[in-house]
Amino acid sequence: MSEPTRASDKPFVVEVQAGKSYYWCACGKSNTQPFCDGSHADTEFSPVQYDATESTAIYFCGCKATKNQPLCDGSHKG
Repeated sequence: MSEPTRASDKPFVVEVQAGKSYYWCACGKSNTQPFCDGSHADTEFSPVQYDATESTAIYFCGCKATKNQPLCDGSHKG
């Protein structure tokens, strides 16, 4: 598996909490999107850590094509 699985055609909006770490699924196979559940074990992908510096809404990429992992950059529109 060299290309990630497209998990969604839009970003996942998540209310993050300051001081917490989140692990974004990069492979697209997780059943707990947008976060990792270990489904990448048989792939070359690894989760991407996001450390929240403030409590706010974050747009995590759902299409897995973003150039700004783990955040949405609008790649799902193209």
